[in-house]
Amino acid sequence: MFFLAEHRRHAEFWEGFRDQASVAVGIAAWGLMTGVAMVKSGLSVIEALLMTLVVYAGSAQLAAVPMIVAGAPMWVILAASFCVNLRFVVFSIHLRPYVMHLPRWQRIATGFYTGDLTYVYFVRRYPHVAVDADGLARQQAYLAGNCAVNCVAWMVSSVVGVVLANAVPTAWGLGFAGILALLGLLCSLASSQLRVVSASVAGAAAVTAWALPLRLNILVAIAAAVAICLVIEKASPRPPGAQHV
Repeated sequence: MFFLAEHRRHAEFWEGFRDQASVAVGIAAWGLMTGVAMVKSGLSVIEALLMTLVVYAGSAQLAAVPMIVAGAPMWVILAASFCVNLRFVVFSIHLRPYVMHLPRWQRIATGFYTGDLTYVYFVRRYPHVAVDADGLARQQAYLAGNCAVNCVAWMVSSVVGVVLANAVPTAWGLGFAGILALLGLLCSLASSQLRVVSASVAGAAAVTAWALPLRLNILVAIAAAVAICLVIEKASPRPPGAQHV
């Protein structure tokens, strides 16, 4: 996606590049911590590298690795990873009108490379779909610039974390750096009352169910947040055109 020369010809590509570069340090910290965590949890270097390059989803990787090491059933691992990444289904539905003019392989590449912050920056920059071919091309160029920085920052830092895992002291506090990166992401996404409620319920449920084996507290947190949001949405009348998601 982002490697196409047609994207780099647009000024919007470099605008997206600069916007994402402003948070690249946080992404790199999270990627580095994830790379280290995978190896120190018991995966081999080859397994961790393959997971980084193929899965490309930090939250799902961190959810799956302890379960893999603990010998959890495959369905539990897949269910947890699926639930952790459910937000990307919402992202995809929202972005669908922006990319339906593209060939299928470009739509697949766009879905693979689009991350949390790339989605946030893109929808802030372009709340509405362009009505002409040139506008659509410029929107894609901006998204490509975002994805380029996000992918490089994540992949490089995660690979470094995997390769140098045994040389990185735990005292560096990479876990705390990763938490800070996620908190920044959480604050940027908590843009409505329903999202704040969802995050609060998920956090409370995850802490309450912490003692469950195989990190099943993650599934409990997601289920609780989804359930309470569905109840609130059904009980709250929405003005025409309003969006809670």
